[in-house]
Amino acid sequence: MKSDFLLAITQLSAEKNLPKEVVLEAVETALISVYRKDNFSADQNIRVKIEPTSGQVQVWAEKTVAEQPSDISSEISLTQARRVKPDTQIGETVMVEATPHNAGRIAAQTAKQVILQRLHEAEHSAILEEFSGREGDIVTGIVQRIEPRQLLIDLGRTEGILPGIEQVPNERYRVGQRLKVVILEVAQTSGGPRVILSRSHPDLLRRLFEMEVPEFSNGVIEIKSVAREAGSRCKVAVTSRQANVDPVGCCVGLRGIRIQNIVNELHGEKIDVVLWSADITTFIASALSPAQILSVESHKEENVATVVVPDRQLSLAIGREGQNVRLAAKLTGWRIDIKGASTAEAEEAARAEEAAIVSEEASAVLEPVLTSAETIAPTPPLDSTLLPPLVPMGTATAAKQPRLRFAEDIMVPGPSKPPSKSRKKQKKDIRDRDGEDGGRGRKARLELDTPLDEEEY
Repeated sequence: MKSDFLLAITQLSAEKNLPKEVVLEAVETALISVYRKDNFSADQNIRVKIEPTSGQVQVWAEKTVAEQPSDISSEISLTQARRVKPDTQIGETVMVEATPHNAGRIAAQTAKQVILQRLHEAEHSAILEEFSGREGDIVTGIVQRIEPRQLLIDLGRTEGILPGIEQVPNERYRVGQRLKVVILEVAQTSGGPRVILSRSHPDLLRRLFEMEVPEFSNGVIEIKSVAREAGSRCKVAVTSRQANVDPVGCCVGLRGIRIQNIVNELHGEKIDVVLWSADITTFIASALSPAQILSVESHKEENVATVVVPDRQLSLAIGREGQNVRLAAKLTGWRIDIKGASTAEAEEAARAEEAAIVSEEASAVLEPVLTSAETIAPTPPLDSTLLPPLVPMGTATAAKQPRLRFAEDIMVPGPSKPPSKSRKKQKKDIRDRDGEDGGRGRKARLELDTPLDEEEY
């Protein structure tokens, strides 16, 4: 018949959902602390063993073999030591049974507290071990308590925390509601393991597709990338590993039943499933669906793509408040610049005109240079018959050569012209003559009407 002590351990292991061996180990560790405090020295090595079938407790202590023991709690005589180990010598250590007869009320209370503490530690270790390798997995929980900044979700063995930043803005939660959440992080804190959950992370959408579409688990199709704005819209890029399998059709399902189940779980969030392609221009054109694309020009150095769409499709390509192009940029990892067809044509015409102007300016600059180079004629050679013969210096012929004369030397000087009087001086002379002879003075004034000499001007 099992003892009450062993029945209590069995019940405790069932309540805490812990293996019986883990509970027994925690109890043995707690009893070691109690017995060392009351019956043995602090530095003495002791061990407690609980029999799993009967629940009997045995305490084994390490003692040193001495010829005449002075402290019976840590030393043992050679005769007693050889009963346990026949070949023991003096100075060696042996493990002997030293179970106390009565631990006492205080020791029992201390053992209870230590046992509960060890059980909590064992439970936390089991929870941490269970959830630590499951980051990114989806679990189902029940809303346990609603707080201003977070929700407490019952996950069975522990409670997970759903922070406000990981909640979907347009979702309303209530106590007792069942939710599918993704495990974001598992951390060990002083109060035990802390499991952080999320409803807005893109991995939730990825795991929902893997649960709903069996082709993902078989490895036939694969999710390449996910872009999500929680509560509003998301885009998923999928590809197939088999040539005859349509990945988009597999995700949508017959009459859209597969995609509709995922939309219902996300409370009406819109989902666009697009086909992934290794060609970035084709992938960008698919990511901007449902808009029609005329052309895509990619610049790999800057990681920027310029997309041209029809003018009537411009608002559809951009989306409400730029949501469609923003999700496409997240999905592809490229910066996308969208232009209408008329705007692109106008810019192309402006660039062509500017190039033509630059070409004309360059031609205008080069034309005079080319013309002058073509029109300049080569200098004809001098006729030797027109030149005087060269005479060596110092000869008699050189002495007979006429001396060169300049124009100033041969010009004949002409008669000098007397300087003319100034107009003011002529008026003064007329006034003087007018005083002497009035008639001749009038005649002199009439003579003044004639123009003066040109030298005065």
